[in-house]
Amino acid sequence: MEHTNSHGGATPQSTTRGPRPAPVWHVVLCAVVSITTAHCTQSDSSTQWPTFGDASPVDSAVTPDSSGVEDSGGGSASETGAPAPGPPGADAGSDAGPDGAVDAGPVDASEEGWTLVWSDEFDGPDGSAVDPTKWMHEVGDNGGANSEREYYTDGTANAVVEGGYLVITAKQEPSNTTDQCWYGTCLYTSARINTSQAFTQTYGRFESRIQVPAAQGMWPAFWMLGNNIGNVGWPACGEIDILESIDTAMFAAGSLHASNYNDTAQYTLPGMASFSGAFHTYALEWSATAISFFVDDMMYETHTPADAMKAGGEWPFNQPFFIILNLAVGGGWPGDPDNTTTFPQVMKVDYVRVYSRGSTGAE
Repeated sequence: MEHTNSHGGATPQSTTRGPRPAPVWHVVLCAVVSITTAHCTQSDSSTQWPTFGDASPVDSAVTPDSSGVEDSGGGSASETGAPAPGPPGADAGSDAGPDGAVDAGPVDASEEGWTLVWSDEFDGPDGSAVDPTKWMHEVGDNGGANSEREYYTDGTANAVVEGGYLVITAKQEPSNTTDQCWYGTCLYTSARINTSQAFTQTYGRFESRIQVPAAQGMWPAFWMLGNNIGNVGWPACGEIDILESIDTAMFAAGSLHASNYNDTAQYTLPGMASFSGAFHTYALEWSATAISFFVDDMMYETHTPADAMKAGGEWPFNQPFFIILNLAVGGGWPGDPDNTTTFPQVMKVDYVRVYSRGSTGAE
């Protein structure tokens, strides 16, 4: 059984861190003109899984942010005043990345009315697999979607808990591998996990603190799909990309995709620094009336149902969605790895947290 889809995830089951100089932010608004479609395949674990889509932007224009908001050191205040959530007692200071870049640290959101309803802190023993009560692995070559080159594995081969982080690693396959991909013998392996069988939620704040890799052909993502994808397919189910970055990670993109509707924007760091130099916090605040995207608690993009209506499209963002984390290799948007790309490449995830106000809408 298969269905046409792009940038999809596993078909869900019915069950249910003083001060720094004030930075300058830039938002790149992009028009998405096409979405690459591909077919789903059956995974090794007999779980049907859709495919990963291309949100490549064209006709970009850079618009400097004029908010004048200053960074107070614990993550700047967003344009809506909602800070990046953190657990009670979390250190709101900052720490330095491997190249001297300053990591964005979490702060407590309880004063803003957010209630933590689901999280994974990835605090298991070093060398352990992801929590199977929260995540499932997708296994296979992704059906050739977007001409990606990775083969997703299960277990700890490409996704492992180390030092309080989830570490997703893209590796070059040995020459004697027997793994077969859509283009022949597989060249790379990686991991993709989702919460479709364990957790879905309608509305709230979805947040993750991530350090992305920087190399030609890398495509890390933190995103969500509508839980009804198995019934209606993609794009009717809806897709919310909280973070996508490609290649040397010069921007972070947030996007919405639905039937006849695509909206996306890109967020860049001061001086066009790479996002790979430090951890950054990527978040989404989602209600019945609007969806807003944040980087290090700076809101850079908001969309409403009226945007979809104006475009003549659908707004399926009023139902439960599940979470996906993955590191793709190659594809139509980033292009394939080349002679500048070294392996392994790593995507580190500090945590994933989901908050709500009032009724959770969680399942």
